[in-house]
Amino acid sequence: MQESKTSGTRESILDTAEALFAQQGHDGTSMRQITTAAGVNLASINYHFGSKESLVQAVLKRRLAIVNRERLRLLDELEAQAGGKPLKPSQIVDAFFGTLLRLAADPNQAGSTFLPLLERTMTDPSDFIRALFAEEYADVLDRYRNALFAALPDVPRAEIMWRFQFMLGATSYAIFGTDLLRSVTGWTVDEAEQPDNPALLLPRLMSFLLGGLRAPLPPAPGN
Repeated sequence: MQESKTSGTRESILDTAEALFAQQGHDGTSMRQITTAAGVNLASINYHFGSKESLVQAVLKRRLAIVNRERLRLLDELEAQAGGKPLKPSQIVDAFFGTLLRLAADPNQAGSTFLPLLERTMTDPSDFIRALFAEEYADVLDRYRNALFAALPDVPRAEIMWRFQFMLGATSYAIFGTDLLRSVTGWTVDEAEQPDNPALLLPRLMSFLLGGLRAPLPPAPGN
């Protein structure tokens, strides 16, 4: 019973911190705000996490683990169905990038905080955030990189990595939504199109990413 209560307290702290980090960023969220909203004392947070930095890491790891576990599951499934043959680039792109947006649109995966949390943390310059992302993504990126190499044998590997970098950037800005672009450019968009609906964002993004991945190779330097 005590173990269940302890586990419940830990999850409550994580849920509360995640919601606050999504709204305000982790730098803009105080420990007092977390303890008040979670109904716990500071000693409880220190007991479960040790420090605010460790709490931020735990919040992010919990969400990234879900995303990356699903990415690996889908890749395993696709490769098993392919029977040793290379996958289609569209399958790889959808399994990696589409998984993120599908989970973000899932209310069972805290969809209301999922994208805002990633939006704030993906642009965070903190060394411990960058180190966390590198650690959590290492195995997944290795698997997907090799799948892309096999799917695009005629494309230089360095070019594939550049294009993957560009796809990561496009996805990051897609996650941020259109508010910044609208405020800077004065772009008006029909709200009936639901521009910030994650479920409708996916086909738009997939079309763009695949177009970039399949684009003609640039001319060699000096040509």
